[in-house]
Amino acid sequence: MTTKTTQMLPEDLLKAYFGYESFRPQQKEIIETILQGNDSLVLMPTGGGKSICYQIPALMLSGITLVVSPLISLMKDQVDSLTANGVEAAFLNSSLDYEEESEIIRRCTEGKIKLLYLAPERLISSFDFLSTNLNISLIAIDEAHCISGWGHDFRPEYTQLKILKEKKPEIPVVALTATADKVTRKDILSQLSIPNATVFIASFDRPNLSLEVRTNWKEKMKLNAILELIRSRPSDSGIIYCLSRKTTEEVSAFLNTQGVNSRFYHAGMPSQERAKVQEEFMNDTTTVIAATVAFGMGIDKSNIRWIVHYNIPKNIEGYYQEIGRAGRDGLDSDTYLYFNLQDLQTLIRFATESGLPDLNLEKLKRMQQFAEADVCRRKMLLNYFGENTASNCGNCDVCKNPPKHFDGTVLIQKALSALIRLNESVGSSMLIDVLRGSHKQEIIEKEYHLIKTFGIGSDISVSDWKQYLMQMLNIGVLEMAYDEDFSLKVTGLGKEVLYGQRKMDMVLPKVFESAKSPQSVSEAAKPKPVTLEERLFDNLRIIRRKLAQAQNVPPYIVFSDVTLKALATSMPVTEDELLEISGISHNKKGLYGEVILAEICRFIHENQIIRQPSSFSPPKTPKTSGSLKRMDTFEVTLDLLRKGYKTAEISAERAISQKTILTHILFWYEKGEWNETEEFISPENIVLVAKAIEAVGDASRLKPIFEYLNEKIDYDTIRWGIAIWQKTNNLSSL
Repeated sequence: MTTKTTQMLPEDLLKAYFGYESFRPQQKEIIETILQGNDSLVLMPTGGGKSICYQIPALMLSGITLVVSPLISLMKDQVDSLTANGVEAAFLNSSLDYEEESEIIRRCTEGKIKLLYLAPERLISSFDFLSTNLNISLIAIDEAHCISGWGHDFRPEYTQLKILKEKKPEIPVVALTATADKVTRKDILSQLSIPNATVFIASFDRPNLSLEVRTNWKEKMKLNAILELIRSRPSDSGIIYCLSRKTTEEVSAFLNTQGVNSRFYHAGMPSQERAKVQEEFMNDTTTVIAATVAFGMGIDKSNIRWIVHYNIPKNIEGYYQEIGRAGRDGLDSDTYLYFNLQDLQTLIRFATESGLPDLNLEKLKRMQQFAEADVCRRKMLLNYFGENTASNCGNCDVCKNPPKHFDGTVLIQKALSALIRLNESVGSSMLIDVLRGSHKQEIIEKEYHLIKTFGIGSDISVSDWKQYLMQMLNIGVLEMAYDEDFSLKVTGLGKEVLYGQRKMDMVLPKVFESAKSPQSVSEAAKPKPVTLEERLFDNLRIIRRKLAQAQNVPPYIVFSDVTLKALATSMPVTEDELLEISGISHNKKGLYGEVILAEICRFIHENQIIRQPSSFSPPKTPKTSGSLKRMDTFEVTLDLLRKGYKTAEISAERAISQKTILTHILFWYEKGEWNETEEFISPENIVLVAKAIEAVGDASRLKPIFEYLNEKIDYDTIRWGIAIWQKTNNLSSL
């Protein structure tokens, strides 16, 4: 049994440190298993809350928790996020110099760090020292699928982690991953020497993600459709996954010529350039990335709103993980997969040349079946991971536009008859040309125009024939000879259909509207009416970006989009109400609450919004404190000011913090309703703040002004100085 160091319940810690009212499914059970000292394997989808499963126990246990993470960027994100929530965390990796490492190790030995993140090879090389000098309560292994050669992202250094249990069998191990099939799960347990671990498999369903597959779109149509997507949601972040490095560069170049600020990313770029592109994306400086799968696990960004697969992925695990990077915050997000025979042939070649050709070909076949599905795609996706559901999702293209079936026997017979007369020696493109009666030079030279079935399918378009042939491959009447330049062959089942022994249903090809040209997209774009909530959300995004820049962290570390939307909808004006917003911990309230409340208060009054307290409806426990209108909270403060109350007296009278009362008074000062400032700032400090503003050249950022004043004037006083300086210079308030 592991030793606890706090009497706080897991739910209390969840709210205090992470700002959430309740656990997601299975999180509580996983935490209890870890606290009992048992090993665990946790399978939870991207964005499902895996980290909470070991971070809460880390706060409850007496010692330190070591976390294995494969990438520097992942470690930094996790540590930044924990630090923002008031949790003592650090990492050890090659980005630190000797002095920085020594300081972190010192803090660990003094018990001042609760979570320490390391790469697998660093943990192995340092484990004897760490286990001798630290009280290790738990070892968490993130991205655990990397340990398995059966997985889609195998990393040899992970296989060394088996010695952890051999050296310290008493320390519980929790392995966590978002994607692992049955074979990979079994391998993880074996490789980590935790055969008796409790296995938790959360639902792989991500209902907030829409799924759409687009088959046989031409390059120009694809590019224009992607451009239309980006222009319809210019503030949203998205990733375009491409099969080749060259394609990432071409797609990005096209978008840039159309005025989209995009970047490309692939393994052939210098590491510094890759790091810069990733940093720009994480910080919302760049919102669109065209990338290969090299743009992978380090993308722990919660507000990605769309994913495009420009080409079909090589397996469902990779596809699921890549689309899982969208909508990690739970908000609606869209995914699009483009699929054609050429991409399939390329991936078949890669699979046959790999170290595990049979396995990789089988995985690719399952990916093809998903792309060609005529039933709910989410059902197929969940079934792959061993999860069954009875109902259709209603949020995939198949559910939204159900396919129409027809008796395809004659159509199949036409294709197979032509193929046999061509001695089963041609690929899909040539077969389509013959079926359509093309007079290309190669066809004439080979005398294919003389066969009896030449032109028998001339009434069907090239695009439709491509879809039909892929269906035929999928239902098993055709197969590809990979070792014969991908020539098509008629299967035994195909011969039964060809000779009239069996009938076969097919699906009518989907009809997509031609993607608009870039010019027509621009002309068609009409501004939509913007609601007050959307305006406030945009304002809060700007503030979030400034706060993130000041702390050198990505914006989503400060607040997720979910939290910003809740703030914009509920418009809390007190610290108590702020804490009821999901995702706002006590530490974040202290760090950012005053700035956020000031903006919301300013927005409410600027737009003359009058709301009943009962309209405030954050998750779980909305405030309903009487019948005062929302604006009355400011007016009560003003009334008390006019009666001669001081700030501390108003705070005590109203049971509201002095910081919130100061926000009210600042508002009334900016509106000209209150002009007495002596209680808040001296004439000398007014002069000093004004000089600091002029020297710094920016009145919108408090920290540079604070530092310019040698940290001798507090932030509240600086805010008053800024307000007075702006009013004196007839400038708008912050």
